[in-house]
Amino acid sequence: MNRIALFLPNWIGDVVMATPTIRAVRATFPSAELVAVCKPYVADVLAGAPWFAQTILADKRGPQPQRLFGVTRQLREAHIDGALLFPNSFRTAMLAYLGKCKRIVGFSRYARGWMLTNKLHAKTDARGQFVPAPAIDDYNRLAVALGTPDPGHRMELFTTPADDLSAEAVWNHFALARYSRVVALNPGAAFGAAKHWGCDYFAELARSLTSRLGCGVLVLCGPAERHIAKQIAEGSRSPHVYSLDDTTLSLGLTKAVVKRADLLVTTDSGPRHFAAAFDRPVVSLFGPTHIEWTETYFAKEICLQKKLACGPCQQRVCPLGHHRCMRELTPAAVFAAAERLLTRFPLRLCEEVRRAA
Repeated sequence: MNRIALFLPNWIGDVVMATPTIRAVRATFPSAELVAVCKPYVADVLAGAPWFAQTILADKRGPQPQRLFGVTRQLREAHIDGALLFPNSFRTAMLAYLGKCKRIVGFSRYARGWMLTNKLHAKTDARGQFVPAPAIDDYNRLAVALGTPDPGHRMELFTTPADDLSAEAVWNHFALARYSRVVALNPGAAFGAAKHWGCDYFAELARSLTSRLGCGVLVLCGPAERHIAKQIAEGSRSPHVYSLDDTTLSLGLTKAVVKRADLLVTTDSGPRHFAAAFDRPVVSLFGPTHIEWTETYFAKEICLQKKLACGPCQQRVCPLGHHRCMRELTPAAVFAAAERLLTRFPLRLCEEVRRAA
């Protein structure tokens, strides 16, 4: 195959979980040109990666080149030999089909099976109900169907020189190098309010990390979450807790900061997977969502979740109004998990020893 199009997932974290598959396709077809087809807001997740020769942006609400016929025209001009569909949507299959991709590999869902040349089926139970299964395993199944060996579970990301310079500027601005360990907190969750862990809880955790372990703490945020980051830093009442609320934000900066941190504490959101991709320990806080859907087998991750009769409900907003799944996940329990990982994986010390050798 001369050109292979990879229709990337629509969520930031899912793109990271797709990287073992992308890497396997690149290794199995070394002479092929890989074309990424993706939403504009996830394109920067893979910035700096050496895998793709071309990126086609696809957004039905975007400018004309990103809409249906604009994308299919670009695909036809690229003469795609094989297409790998990570999203299960009908629209994704239609783009590949109308774009005249010769071979289309994807899961047969949402009445799109007739457009696929290689049909895979999601796991179901005896009643035909979908069974929660790791997305990373389903992505790997796509790669194997295309002809690669099993890609494994090692996720991988890259940063650009500009990203690293931005992170260095943050470190210098807050003098973070004076701390033996820096912990990043990620309170955001684009999924909905049900995934949020309270600002008061994050503030209490930050205060404990600084006062009991001597860490510096940096609160991450997206453009819509600046007020949350600021509230956490101020609520911690600690001079060793800083936030990015007054910083020029980008996905690349978030990646570069996570890459430099000794630990990430995060809700179940995209940056959770940045930590694994950069081999950084991570404490992940789960409320309404099944851990099984986003299991990545990362050995340096601790997933915390309160088991309740009402969940995991998979709802964006708590339907019962009590939000117990997150409120009963206490700062003390999260601190204990963070301390355990910082003790088991003293990354900064290991890196200093490695550099000295």
